[in-house]
Amino acid sequence: MINRETVLHISNLAKIEIREDEIEKFINEFRKIIDFFNQLDEIEFNADVEPTYHVLPLKNVMREDEPKKSLDREEILKNARHRENGYFKGPKVVE
Repeated sequence: MINRETVLHISNLAKIEIREDEIEKFINEFRKIIDFFNQLDEIEFNADVEPTYHVLPLKNVMREDEPKKSLDREEILKNARHRENGYFKGPKVVE
């Protein structure tokens, strides 16, 4: 199934250079990968098992959105270096 020509063809497609002494190693590695996929093919999938989309259970971590009294504008702006007309003033971006 996996032979020297297959390894050279894959290396050509991947645009990688393989030395002669590496070809046998890649043949063995590709065979292991194919064997693993063959093992996966043998698994019987049960229709009663719900698919897993996440490894961990989903949990809502957001708090309820409750209206609260906002902060006082003067309290917020008291440490601002640059402010104008009750707002923070930033550097001019467009000239």
